[in-house]
Amino acid sequence: MKDDVLAQSWIPVCETKELSDKPLKAEVLGERIALFRASSGVKALKDLCVHRGVALSLGAVKNDCLVCPYHGWEYGGDGRCVHIPQLPDNQAIPLKARVPAYGCLEKYGLIWVNLGNNRPPEPAFRYLDEENFQSILFGPETVRCAAPRFIENVLDVAHFAFTHDGYLGDSSRPLIPDYRVREEGSGVLVSDDIACYQPNADARGGLVNHYRYEIPGPLAMTAVKLDKETGDIVYIVTAVCPIDERTTKVFMLFAANFGMDWGEFYDYQRILFEQDRLIVENQKPEELPLDLQAELHLNPDRLSIAYRKMLRGLGVSFGTA
Repeated sequence: MKDDVLAQSWIPVCETKELSDKPLKAEVLGERIALFRASSGVKALKDLCVHRGVALSLGAVKNDCLVCPYHGWEYGGDGRCVHIPQLPDNQAIPLKARVPAYGCLEKYGLIWVNLGNNRPPEPAFRYLDEENFQSILFGPETVRCAAPRFIENVLDVAHFAFTHDGYLGDSSRPLIPDYRVREEGSGVLVSDDIACYQPNADARGGLVNHYRYEIPGPLAMTAVKLDKETGDIVYIVTAVCPIDERTTKVFMLFAANFGMDWGEFYDYQRILFEQDRLIVENQKPEELPLDLQAELHLNPDRLSIAYRKMLRGLGVSFGTA
């Protein structure tokens, strides 16, 4: 059940290191995909041989082609079948012997696919590209929730004090300063700085952090977390792969401009993630409501409201209600 809007995005499907000299299967928006490496880069095809419907990801890579394990049909990176062993050399390969091919690229240690083949601009997350920032990948993690539900959760500053009490927030200090969300170039949503007291921010003890959120599209968000006293920045990128309408693969990239203890931070992030998992896997309805009258909203929900309006304006139907 492909969503034509989300299909036009770059969607992360796996880590670069997961793809070796053998094909790899993935699922995006309910579509099964076979990934493989060719001399010109990573390729992505529909994971279905047109001959007898076998998953091409079960096959092998040979001469920059994906070989079906059933009858040996060979498919190039553009999806065309270039060799059928059962055909005589003087007989042409049928024009229908081809499978859909998808846009594919490697960036930030991840493999991204584009099912719409509209070639949007490559994913760009500024602090991941800066030399004075060190970064780490958390995940990927698979959660039983709709992709928009997870993105909205990581945009929610008001839940810090309760879901992450003692870590990102303090239940005795639940108030969130009012803030605005505005739209900048190319439809990117940007928040004001939001001051949040955090008892154990980044596993480094208590301090006030200032968050500035950006929502570049339906399946990703970023946050700059700044300690104004020291200038320390933690940059957060969350990008998700909707496997189906109620299953999501989550990739979180973190970058810092100071000497972060990444091992300790990873363990800390594991605690936070499992706290979030408990919430998002138990929300009703499972799909994110785009009708703003369906739920109650407060000022701290401005990011959530703006995100829902974005999805509604774009016409996103996958994982929404």
